[in-house]
Amino acid sequence: MLADAPFLGNDLLVWLLLALGAAMVVGNGLALLRPPPAPKKGELRQAPRGRSMVMIAIGLVAAIAALGALLAKK
Repeated sequence: MLADAPFLGNDLLVWLLLALGAAMVVGNGLALLRPPPAPKKGELRQAPRGRSMVMIAIGLVAAIAALGALLAKK
């Protein structure tokens, strides 16, 4: 029956956590590596290094935890 399977699978939350964690790592990493060439008025010349490193660490922990949860089910 269709009602037995949950919407978008059993692992939807884990996949979303993996995607969010990976996006945090990639986005903040690229913000550190490639700042905008000519920032607009009122914008920072580059991303704050401390905040970006904390966000990369949080994203990495989330992505590793999600990946571990997905691999443990198999």
